[in-house]
This record gives sequence, C-alpha cells and structure tokens, in this order.
Amino acid sequence: MLIVGPPGSGKGTQAKRIGETFGIPDVSTGDIFRHNIRTETPLGVQVKAIVDAGDYVPDELTNAIVTDRLMEDDAANGFLLDGYPRTVDQVAYLDDLLERDGRPLEAVIRLVADQEEIIARLTRRAEEQGRADDSVDAIRHRQEVYSRETAPLVEIYRDRGLLVDVDGVGTPDEVGDRIADALASRGIGEADVEAAS
Repeated sequence: MLIVGPPGSGKGTQAKRIGETFGIPDVSTGDIFRHNIRTETPLGVQVKAIVDAGDYVPDELTNAIVTDRLMEDDAANGFLLDGYPRTVDQVAYLDDLLERDGRPLEAVIRLVADQEEIIARLTRRAEEQGRADDSVDAIRHRQEVYSRETAPLVEIYRDRGLLVDVDGVGTPDEVGDRIADALASRGIGEADVEAAS
C-alpha cells in the first residue's frame, strides 16, 4: 500500500499505525534521508542541501533506496510506502519493481487536509522536534512542489481504482478509524496481510 498527501497531512503518524495494524513495515523515505543526514553518511552529505532547501531528492537516488528497503525480509509479506512515489517517473519505476516481484498495489490512501491546518501542524512539529527543514519558507516551498509534482499522481491512482480518500483532519485515532473503515470497505483488513503489498 501507499499513503500520500501534502507534507504535514499526517502521513507519518498514520503510516506507523497502519504498519502496526497489518504487521508490515512503514517505509518513509523522509525518515531514511533524515537518519542519514543525522549520522552524516555519504548519502546524508549528498542530500542535506537538497532537503534543507525543501526540494526532492533525485529519482535515481530515491529509487535505489526504496528498492533496497523493499528487498529486506520484513517487507516480504507487504509494506506501506510513505513519501514515495512522488513523481510520475517514480510511479513507473515502482510499477516495474512490483510487477517483477509479483506484488501489486492494493490501495493508495490519500490524506486530505486544509492547507492552513497543514501549516499549523508543521509549525508545531518544527517547535517540538527542532526540525530545520520545517522553516516557514521551506513549508510553503514543499507545498508548492507537492502541488506541482506529486498531485498528478493522485489522478493516476484514481484512474486505476486504487485511490482511497480519507479526511486527514482530526485526532490520530479519528483519522486512523477513518482509514481502517475505508480499507475495510475495499475488502482490505487485518487478516489480509498477505494481500497488503
């Protein structure tokens, strides 16, 4: 499965909950990049300036990281991708990867939230976590980049019948319940871990 939505829409929080519910890893490209930046790995050095500016890491680098992560043992029975794919080219790459592995997507969860709510969330997160990538300018820039580059993916997955829209405004429990109900309405539940890839 995938979870999508603009930066600050609650993807990370809900991805962890979905992963726990289904017993599958929630794979966040943002978390992978931040870990590498914090530990100053070669990858971290390479992407720090890009992330600090609020831009996306190049497709080739992101694709390689995702491929490596999905080959790990804990992803054998399914996974939830958070923050990937973000471009049409990444969609095509993921399609090829999953087709080779015989693991089709079951659902694409889209969290929908008002932009003012998103800005408020990101401002709080920056204060709580001390995240340098959450300056007001970077927040606005990421929203613009999302609208320009990622929003078209929504239409691709809607056309494929995979898109599940969920209201992302509310407490984590409220949003989590909406996601569970939306997935159940598509026949995807906790007992379907084998299918949740």
